[in-house]
Amino acid sequence: MKSEKLILYQVFTRLYGNRNTTRKEGGTIEENGCGKLNDFTPSALKKIREMGVSHIWYTGIIRHATMTDYSAFGIPRQHPAVVKGRAGSPYAITDYYDIDPDLAVDVPQRMQEFESLIERTHKAGMKVIIDFVPNHVARQYHSICKPDGVKDLGEGDNPQNGFDPQNNFYYCPGQRFTPYFDLYHGEDEPYIEEPAKATGNDCFHNAPGMNDWYETVKLNYGVDYYAGGVGHFVPIPNTWSKMTDILLFWAAKGIDGFRCDMAEMVPAAFWQWATDKVKFAYPDKIFIGEVYNPAEYRNYLAAGFDYLYDKVGMYDTLRAVVRDHQSTHAITHAWQQTDDIRDHMLYFLENHDEQRIASTFFAGDAVKGIPALVVSALLQQNPLMIYAGQEYGERGMDKEGFSGNDGRTTIFDYWSIDTLVRAAQRKLTVGEKRLHDIYNKVMRIASTERAVTEGVSFDLMYVNGHLHRQYAFLRKAGSEVLLVVTNFDEIERAVDVMLPAHAFDYLKLKEKTAQAVDLLTDAKQKLPLCRDGAVTLTLPSSGALILKFKA
Repeated sequence: MKSEKLILYQVFTRLYGNRNTTRKEGGTIEENGCGKLNDFTPSALKKIREMGVSHIWYTGIIRHATMTDYSAFGIPRQHPAVVKGRAGSPYAITDYYDIDPDLAVDVPQRMQEFESLIERTHKAGMKVIIDFVPNHVARQYHSICKPDGVKDLGEGDNPQNGFDPQNNFYYCPGQRFTPYFDLYHGEDEPYIEEPAKATGNDCFHNAPGMNDWYETVKLNYGVDYYAGGVGHFVPIPNTWSKMTDILLFWAAKGIDGFRCDMAEMVPAAFWQWATDKVKFAYPDKIFIGEVYNPAEYRNYLAAGFDYLYDKVGMYDTLRAVVRDHQSTHAITHAWQQTDDIRDHMLYFLENHDEQRIASTFFAGDAVKGIPALVVSALLQQNPLMIYAGQEYGERGMDKEGFSGNDGRTTIFDYWSIDTLVRAAQRKLTVGEKRLHDIYNKVMRIASTERAVTEGVSFDLMYVNGHLHRQYAFLRKAGSEVLLVVTNFDEIERAVDVMLPAHAFDYLKLKEKTAQAVDLLTDAKQKLPLCRDGAVTLTLPSSGALILKFKA
């Protein structure tokens, strides 16, 4: 059976289908509009699938803190002092068992609308990933949708103990929550929390600052941070059971996996316990972990994660190469650091946390990211993630409200994404259409070419020390071979790429003149394949050649 490369398409659900172009800074949902689950129509999903996408990560599905008032529907109102942005962060969960009402056309039917979206996505030939936010919750967490017999987080806690292995939260006994900001935030009554709970980014005192995750509280998995991080895992902490039940609840809805937020802030022991239970009941569910510490990668994979972000390795390296801060030889070093776990590393160039390639903070022009895309997509068999709008060169340079002008697409505000709106209206520029065409081709190559989905990789850089703005490698499966050479320079380059004798032995290549076709342009050319010989290639500016030939 032919394997398929996992290509994950992240959509910020609230923004994706919103066609309102008012874009008032800090605007309300009535002013700026909001995308809905129903915007993912069969035709919209078909177009995503045609890019080679295998999984969609619907970001921000679960109900979270917001300044929008849904109390008419029985949904508790949040105090605005502890909400970031008018729309609120999707990582400040207020009910793990509920759907964000912003996303529903008919609020009382919001869960049914999500279940229909799962069904539509599956019919379109793709799988569904949602966020699991295990480390922290909104300060005013309260579930109104939890199943019968389920106790709420914090219910039964003893807040007189700063730490108790069976508490769900950490507390600051005898101290009121007194952050840096005004606790009224325009309300008649202030937000009151006493005793204060510890804040989500491991801030274990009652006065978080502006840069802390002040709108969240840290969940307690049995680790006593007040005593230096000692774990108390026997008996099983109460939080472990509650959070595993939440995973099982969503798994039963038919979703296909979880992207686990800040997974490394939760002990690996919990993940081993929880993933074992989920995969026993649902063997095909996958877990993608946001883990930034390379020293912990193997621990979290051993604890049941299928894939981990390759952020501080491959992402940071490719960003530096695009910006001409590092030689392309750094790419070799980056993949070698995780070579033993290479199939588990998720490559990406954008996501909701990172700056857009086209932003002035990164490359200033999305075209400069094309060679990095080719490397990310084709170097290994491992997964690739694309962030909606990336394929059109979305700049992320809007000043939306809480997030400010930071080169990122907001996760806190009601907004619409310029390129996605114009793509839906068929008003893209020539350059945006060209970029989209290249993304389509590269992602389809990644998802359909056997040399990529199941072939071996051979890095050519060790014999090409003269190349510092180009990166070259081979991929091979059966008799199909790809010679991939990328050019990070902004001008066309003619280069000689050495092919070492070891590549011929390792890949079982024959010395001959091969007839090759460039999969990006369909242009044909002859390649003289000689042991320790060179092939001369003309590389397009900020581009690549993907030359396919028979071994």
